[in-house]
Amino acid sequence: MSKLTHIDGDGAAHMVDVSGKADTVREARAEGKITMAMETMEAIKANMLNKGDVLATARIAGIMAAKKTSDLMPLCHPLALSKVSVDFTFVDDGIRVETLARLTGKTGVEMEALTATSIALLTIYDMSKAVQKDMIISDIRLLSKTGGKSGEWWAK
Repeated sequence: MSKLTHIDGDGAAHMVDVSGKADTVREARAEGKITMAMETMEAIKANMLNKGDVLATARIAGIMAAKKTSDLMPLCHPLALSKVSVDFTFVDDGIRVETLARLTGKTGVEMEALTATSIALLTIYDMSKAVQKDMIISDIRLLSKTGGKSGEWWAK
């Protein structure tokens, strides 16, 4: 097992010092899914829910969440993101969300991509819960990361 980077020699949590690392282009992609009834999907597609445009709101929420990741996770570095995208695909039993976070910097953007995915999914739930409360959010995972010392990684 590798050395824990967020624990110091005394066992206390700390923020990793990345000042000596080189700036590289770093990118991460994440995905997740919300399962719902066909009627709920059709209402979202037709923009017929009382709270407004579900996917436009979820996209903005995901982007904002990526930018606020360090406010939510105490040991994450605040990052100057150069790109965040949030995309939706209707699947047989729900909506798949895929996010991308990118920057040129000293630390990765995996947590930003995962946070964007999570909050986009939660926003879909929030805006649709009046018509269906038993939706299921699942399968949130990192799809890929590039850049930095550890290089590329792709989910299997």
